[in-house]
Amino acid sequence: MGIGKQAKTLSNKQIDSVLDHLSRSRSPIRNRAIFLLSVKAGLRAKEIANLRWEMVLNGDATLGESLALPNIASKGNSGRVIPLNKDLAVALQDLLAEEMKRKNFNAKDFIVRTQRAVQTTPQAVVNMFATWYRELGMVGCSSHSGRRTLITNIARKISTVGGSLRDVQAIAGHSSLAVTQRYIDTDSEAQKKVLNLV
Repeated sequence: MGIGKQAKTLSNKQIDSVLDHLSRSRSPIRNRAIFLLSVKAGLRAKEIANLRWEMVLNGDATLGESLALPNIASKGNSGRVIPLNKDLAVALQDLLAEEMKRKNFNAKDFIVRTQRAVQTTPQAVVNMFATWYRELGMVGCSSHSGRRTLITNIARKISTVGGSLRDVQAIAGHSSLAVTQRYIDTDSEAQKKVLNLV
């Protein structure tokens, strides 16, 4: 994907706007979880569509501390284990509580279901994001915006917790650090500040 065609990253204000918008949607609990899987775990549309409860649950059917995404549910060999962000954990717990009300709930069930099907498709997830962003007038945003936002944000903060760009690469599931670096937005103000530190 060319640099000029990348999905836009989201500001904190835009993230809050989307969450507020989704709280009034037809399936607010499910839609919040879908959006946070993108912006707080960096999942692609295909990964969101293929995610099953067993990938986030402990053996006793309680929510775990991480998301274990196998290669089969991801792109190529980009399966990985992603620690759950606290906001995402709350959203998944809320959705889990709703899903467990079904008498036939099973850990092998897909997390994202529709009223008519037990699983959604990657294209349906892409379309959901396109609809949400269009309804909010957010031009240039797509299902990849949350992923780019997460990768940019953690790249800027990873050194504050003792990590490196390799950790960002692992969370993103990229085979190459060069690919990860293409996802990260630059910040001209930060560049000015760092140059004045040396």
